[in-house]
Amino acid sequence: MKYTPKFAVITTALAASLAFTACTSQAATKDAPEEAPKVLTGIAERLVEKGYPGAIITRTSPDGTAETATAGTADLAADTPIPADGEVRIGSASKTFSAVVALQLVEEGLLELDRSVDTYLPGIIKGEGIDPKAITVRQLLQHTSGLPEYTTEVIVNEASADRDIYRSPRDVLDLALGQPAIFPAGERHQYTNTNYIVLGLIIERVTQRPLAEQIHDRIVTPLDLKHTYLPEPGETGLRGEHPLGYHKDAKGELRDVTEYDSSTAWASGAMVSTPAELNTFMKAVLDGELLEPAELDQMLTGIPTGDKIIPGSTYGLGLESGELGAGTAWGHNGYIPGYQTINTVAEDGTAVTITTTALPPAIYDGPLDGAMEEFLDFARLPIEALDEALSTP
Repeated sequence: MKYTPKFAVITTALAASLAFTACTSQAATKDAPEEAPKVLTGIAERLVEKGYPGAIITRTSPDGTAETATAGTADLAADTPIPADGEVRIGSASKTFSAVVALQLVEEGLLELDRSVDTYLPGIIKGEGIDPKAITVRQLLQHTSGLPEYTTEVIVNEASADRDIYRSPRDVLDLALGQPAIFPAGERHQYTNTNYIVLGLIIERVTQRPLAEQIHDRIVTPLDLKHTYLPEPGETGLRGEHPLGYHKDAKGELRDVTEYDSSTAWASGAMVSTPAELNTFMKAVLDGELLEPAELDQMLTGIPTGDKIIPGSTYGLGLESGELGAGTAWGHNGYIPGYQTINTVAEDGTAVTITTTALPPAIYDGPLDGAMEEFLDFARLPIEALDEALSTP
């Protein structure tokens, strides 16, 4: 799909890382999914039994009909029910939005996948072992650039200590470029949030417009999404009805971190959406509503990642695949303090998004030292839940 800029119209990848009640939604529109079958409610309840404060599961059929189940509580203190299809932070699922915008710019001739980042950001990407003339836009999209991870320089265990800090994209880039490259460009795959900070800067450079506007005009408006947005600078709350998100503090206690300045994540992970709208978006991507066949084919050309949680994982250009019971499925998971979002679209066009209102490390109470496999088994539970929701009528 070619995007026509609005000013031309008259003639579009763990956060760098329990009260129990079940309810279901009642309407049958795109914005208010219909009542869920018992299987989805059961899956949501089991996630809450494992310690997540709340869980939302939305399954969207190939024809676009959505059904949602919730379990747990929206507020641990008040024990209120979770709003069906409430707004949540989607973390790295934001990368797919940024990637779609970039690939639309490729369609328009404003961007070339195999041109260097120095072409678009001359003199900006530099540091120890970093060769900006060797790093391409494709490598940013596919995490093969070798750029260092900026989140290693940001507090992630004590999220509350970082939640009020605003960082501009250039501030975030400076955090990354203060470290050496992790490998020469193109050598291998290693998931790095810095790649999408650079991609966002490139998008803004070639369009001369804010990334949030590009996402809104190219994706949100055409798909008629009402609760999907990249927060404005300084915006810390969620605009619509939502469950609270929780993270473990320094004392090991769950703390409400819903009010959160997500600017540090920006193009790599700051977006807000709802499970139903995220399904709508992911289905539109894979159905070719937002990209022409050539660009979609590039997006779905994946390389193995060696991911220990997602079976058979490959990473394309802003989308990741896994081998599930329903076959090869594509999506993009997201992790940010307070929210975990797992989503995928199966080969038959069925989409599922599962959101929990805490990350696995925040509620895992088993040993970590010398027992990483036990933690990985715990972290796989939402993936297994996703697979069950896809495979069970």
